[in-house]
Amino acid sequence: MRRLLTGCFVSLLLLLNTLILIGPLMVFALLKLVAPGRYRDYMSWAVMWIAETWAEIDKLIFALCIPTQWDIRGGEDLRGDTSYLVISNHQSWVDIPALIQALNRRTPFFKFFLKKELIWVPFLGLAWWALDYPFMKRYTKAFLAKHPELAGQDLKITKEACELFKRQPVTVVNYLEGTRFNETKRKQQDSPFTRLLKPKAGGVAFVLAAMGEQLDAVLDVTVVYPQQKIPGFWDLISGAVPKVIIDIRTRELDPALWQGDYENDPAFRQTVQNWVNQLWTEKDARIEQLRAER
Repeated sequence: MRRLLTGCFVSLLLLLNTLILIGPLMVFALLKLVAPGRYRDYMSWAVMWIAETWAEIDKLIFALCIPTQWDIRGGEDLRGDTSYLVISNHQSWVDIPALIQALNRRTPFFKFFLKKELIWVPFLGLAWWALDYPFMKRYTKAFLAKHPELAGQDLKITKEACELFKRQPVTVVNYLEGTRFNETKRKQQDSPFTRLLKPKAGGVAFVLAAMGEQLDAVLDVTVVYPQQKIPGFWDLISGAVPKVIIDIRTRELDPALWQGDYENDPAFRQTVQNWVNQLWTEKDARIEQLRAER
């Protein structure tokens, strides 16, 4: 009963926080739609400040209402004026609050690449656009076989969406596994890793091709739940998650990782895949080490 009441109370506070701040965010988003030139950047900064404030209030709600210990390791060198690519494992919706705990107001507000169609989602599409989330267009190989004249257009569209980041720092989050980890998926994939699914190098190659020159470093983030069961979001807000470990390692980003054609150059594709697989091998071992702690 205590967990039920805690979960309901925290849900109410999170909802109130969202409803109170969504109004000002929408106002600045609409102003951004009509603002000329440099004034759009000012609107972007205002929207970003509101989003960061929303995240900070969520952190305060968690601190006051639930017993979860957020064990953040590393990241002492994080800066708000530097652009990062965050590469993280993905197990649960709790991963998002974990990133907020570790990165909010320590790095630029993080963004995800979104499918272009999502811009039409009511309210959220406008909010994501105002927050400068990059909307990407990806064509399948089958589609390009029928329309070869469109080859390279998806990357061009995404690069244009990222133009703003030349004027402001950004943190881009990429989940290489493409979906949340569980043991059933791992066995279906025949993954060579114990605690991870197979990484998809194509996604990160696309991000690097679109934004490589604007990124300064990689944040190799590993989220670990020391308890045996991977928790869900309700487990978190009801106070059933005792501890979350967020391990952050800053890595240099080799320019060679975006100076090639991933789709058409087998040698370059192998270089990116080798880099991703090495990251994943080290991350898998790190997860085992962190879970073994007592």
